[in-house]
Amino acid sequence: MSENIRQFVEFKLGDEDYGIDILQVKTIERMMPITRIPKAPQFVEGVINLRGEIVPVIDLKKRFDLPLSETTDSTRIIIVSIDDITVGMIVDSATEVIQLSQDDIEPAPPITGSIDANYLDGVGKIDGRLLILLNVAKLLKPQEISQLAQI
Repeated sequence: MSENIRQFVEFKLGDEDYGIDILQVKTIERMMPITRIPKAPQFVEGVINLRGEIVPVIDLKKRFDLPLSETTDSTRIIIVSIDDITVGMIVDSATEVIQLSQDDIEPAPPITGSIDANYLDGVGKIDGRLLILLNVAKLLKPQEISQLAQI
């Protein structure tokens, strides 16, 4: 594969299409029971037991202050690695793996919808539509990462 081709897992939050680098994705799981945790940040839904590993789960809609919606059969938990911590992210659906060349990725504008540009890796152009590329490493602040590490 050419050096300037990157692969992204595409997913939906509401009506928007997002992508995260496939190298940061461990697995994609169906929705499962989540155990709530007292005193967790508001965007942390709780924890799941994933094949014997306790994994904190965050709701990306809450993280980005997007309108919340009901869980459906399409709802998924994307399991990612952030600074050696495994974290699950609830998304409306995970659609496919796509490839983008570096030429199809532009820097993120300062405001992309309601999402702070600090969370973004850029915007990908694919088939005439835009894919908001998240930077998983910036989704959580250092103190939030240490809080989740203690769970």
